[in-house]
Amino acid sequence: MTVTKFVGRLRGCDGENQTLVTKFVLKGIIECLELRVPLFLVFLLIYAITMVGNLGLIFLIWKDSHLHTPMSYFLGSLVFADACTSSSVTTRMLVNILCNGEMISLIECLVQYYFFGSSATTECFLLVLMAYDHYIAICNLLLYLVVMSNRHCTWLISVSYLIGFMHPLIHVGLLFRLMFCNYNVIDHFYCEILPFYTISCTDPSLNALVVFILSACIQAITFMSIILSYTRVLLAIMGKKSEKGESKAFLSPYGAHLLSVSSFYGTLFFMYVCPGTGPDKYQDKMYSLFYTIIIPLFNPFIYSLRNKEVLGALRKVTKK
Repeated sequence: MTVTKFVGRLRGCDGENQTLVTKFVLKGIIECLELRVPLFLVFLLIYAITMVGNLGLIFLIWKDSHLHTPMSYFLGSLVFADACTSSSVTTRMLVNILCNGEMISLIECLVQYYFFGSSATTECFLLVLMAYDHYIAICNLLLYLVVMSNRHCTWLISVSYLIGFMHPLIHVGLLFRLMFCNYNVIDHFYCEILPFYTISCTDPSLNALVVFILSACIQAITFMSIILSYTRVLLAIMGKKSEKGESKAFLSPYGAHLLSVSSFYGTLFFMYVCPGTGPDKYQDKMYSLFYTIIIPLFNPFIYSLRNKEVLGALRKVTKK
């Protein structure tokens, strides 16, 4: 769906008897009150497993000297971003489920969206760094220690987080040009920025256009960089006349990364580049649920179960 069609479905006010609102109600995922307690318990369990998995992997990387490698640093930064995503969304959603649609202020919404947007943008660039590390390890092994030095890795991770911190500031700043009147119900389970445009009294065309352009550019640049890196890696492996185990080396750690990349970019694409409205709002919620809750839950396990070094470090810790 294009930006024009999306904006054309947006909701406004008549300009008469308007009452500006500064607090909003999040409708949540399902409005059935009977499912409130089961939903709370399910998402509480998911959040607990997510935090144990992500923070546990960060602890293993810090604890075991064998994991002090560039790929492990990138992986640790990635799962930290996942933990931030889950914490910024799930904790507020749990409160909202218990309190049955407790009102949230505009500032609280902006803070929640900022941390969500920061971690999402950072993750895009961290996935590129992991693909780049694979490319250097396979195609330029002799230069690996030079290109992927500790200083260089620290600089790359810092730049990724810096871009992540800066990107949502643009959308948060533009949101202050909008006014909200009379209607204050956000049809979502967290403060996603697109539903704000549907209840704005001010024309949000500029905001929606900026979201579309920046999201499309970031996703296109990072996704194409990942695809290019893995294409070069695959061609290099296929060109080598070596033992049969060479192909398995690609399918094991790199396959896990490609699985994470495909699920991550697939949901982001439908969330921001092709946003739905009207009857598709429930579908938008499912995309958001998959990205904000399911992907942070599975990412540490996807990478850990296909990584012999991580499994070895886990065995050492459990034995101790």
